[in-house]
Amino acid sequence: MELKKIALNDVHEALGAKMVPFAGYNMPVRYSSDIEEHKTVREAVGIFDVSHMGEFMLRGPKALDLIQRVTSNDASKLADGKVQYSCLPNENGGIVDDLLVYRMDEEEYMLVVNASNIDKDWNWISKYNTEGVEMENISDEMSLFAVQGPKTAEALQSLTKIDLPNMVYYTFDKGEFAGVQDVIVSATGYTGSGGFEIYVKNEDAKKVFDAIMEAGQPFGIKPIGLGARDTLRLEMGFCLYGNDINDTTSPIEAGLGWITKFDKDFTNAANLKAQKEQGVSRKLVGFEMLEKAIPRAHYEIVNAEGEKIGEVTSGTMSPSMGKGIGMGYVAKDYSKAGSEIYIRIRNKDLKAEVVKLPIYKK
Repeated sequence: MELKKIALNDVHEALGAKMVPFAGYNMPVRYSSDIEEHKTVREAVGIFDVSHMGEFMLRGPKALDLIQRVTSNDASKLADGKVQYSCLPNENGGIVDDLLVYRMDEEEYMLVVNASNIDKDWNWISKYNTEGVEMENISDEMSLFAVQGPKTAEALQSLTKIDLPNMVYYTFDKGEFAGVQDVIVSATGYTGSGGFEIYVKNEDAKKVFDAIMEAGQPFGIKPIGLGARDTLRLEMGFCLYGNDINDTTSPIEAGLGWITKFDKDFTNAANLKAQKEQGVSRKLVGFEMLEKAIPRAHYEIVNAEGEKIGEVTSGTMSPSMGKGIGMGYVAKDYSKAGSEIYIRIRNKDLKAEVVKLPIYKK
């Protein structure tokens, strides 16, 4: 299958990005080094081009009903300009995808989904669209820039009249940005370092990207690739679809009970409610290595006796902490913070400790 290209593919190549296939797209994985890019976001400001993400518009008087039917969180709590993290449960206890729900107004919502699941999610939601909700897949028309880091609001304020420093987390506004009308500026992100996600039409993408790079220059802005995006989100304990959650992991096991609301009916709600009440046999945890080693996905997690108790789903060397960290599913008895676990790396069992999320405490 031919790789899709994001609108600014050539811009990233000109900036010296190493491009790799990711979720069916040709994407920038790094420009300099993962560690340098990671630290730029933790300390200053960086810009990620995450235009591979999918966006669906749902419109009409029954749009909310459809969202309530297919998502686990309670979207009726949203007001205009608010964003909600949620997931699409499947019928077997797993997760079709995790997503963001934006309420534009009473009869219009935007859903932001993972790039690898665009077609799957579209088909899944369409299956339940029995009330004539107007659905539009605008994924191929939109570019998305995640500008992240503690200096972001200051760096971008000159580009817009939207009051960036006072925007509340998980809210958004729509207005003029870098001379372009109707840009969505959202106080969201995947790094734990603050910042904004900026949705623009492809035809305006270069103008907006260049303006952000120019405005961010005095604040040390750099383009950031998918490599640092992964280490940043892992330090925060944010789930990555395909690694930490998938079609076989339940939101309750994954620690996503807080986005699973049982005061409404949704796909597989009864089974998930029973799971929440009765407890689960395994749980997703964060951990840090107590011995020098880097955990990787699919490594076995064992107890002191060497018995398998789980599996690593994500792992890396933390640039902020200088030690190996990871996430994985473990048997419930080992899921409490402070539990001693071992990661089996090349037939050696190396000690680690379960920690409360986020793994990196700023």
